[in-house]
Amino acid sequence: MESDLCTTREAAQRLGVSLRTVQLWVESGVLRAWKTAGGHRRIQVTSVDEILKQRRAALGGAQAPADAAPPFTLVVVEDDPDLLKLYRLQVSSWKLPLRLVTAINGFEGLVRIGETQPQLLISDLNMPGMDGFRMIRSLRASADYKDMEIVAVTALGQAEIADRGGLPEDVKVMTKPVPFSELERLVRAKLAA
Repeated sequence: MESDLCTTREAAQRLGVSLRTVQLWVESGVLRAWKTAGGHRRIQVTSVDEILKQRRAALGGAQAPADAAPPFTLVVVEDDPDLLKLYRLQVSSWKLPLRLVTAINGFEGLVRIGETQPQLLISDLNMPGMDGFRMIRSLRASADYKDMEIVAVTALGQAEIADRGGLPEDVKVMTKPVPFSELERLVRAKLAA
C-alpha cells in the first residue's frame, strides 16, 4: 500500500514542478491525495502517473531526455487582454526557443510561476486583485525565486512607484508603451548566457 503513495516532495520531483504547485494541485483536485494525522499529504502514485502520461500525449508521445535542459520560460502578467495579445504576437515574432506563459493578475501569476519556474518574469504593476507590487514582493521574499529575473513594465512614474512602497532593487523598471525591442534584447542575452 505504501508504495502506491508518495510525498509532496517526491511528486514534485517526478513532475518537475515546485512543492507549492503540487500542494495547489492537491487542493484543487488535480492530484488525488489525503492528509495524514500530522497534516502531511500522501499522493496516489497513479495520479502522478496520469499527469505524466497526459504530458507525453500532449507532446505527441515524444519524451525529452532526463538530462535535457528545461526550456527557457517567460511569464507575462498583464490585466489588459489586448496587451497580452500583443505580447504573444511580439514574442512569437522573435522566433526564439522559449515558452511564453501569461496571467491576468498577481494571484494567477504566482500560480503560473509555481507551475513553470520561469527564468524571466515581465509584469504590470497596476492590476486588480493582487497587483504587481505585492506579487513581486512575495516572489522576492522566497529563496525559490531569487534567480528569476523580474522586469516591471508600467505607466507609473518613479514617484508613484515610491509612494506605493517601491520595488526590490534588483527589479528592472521599463515604462509603457511596452518596449518590445528592449525586452527582446534582454531575452536574447539571457538565452545566450
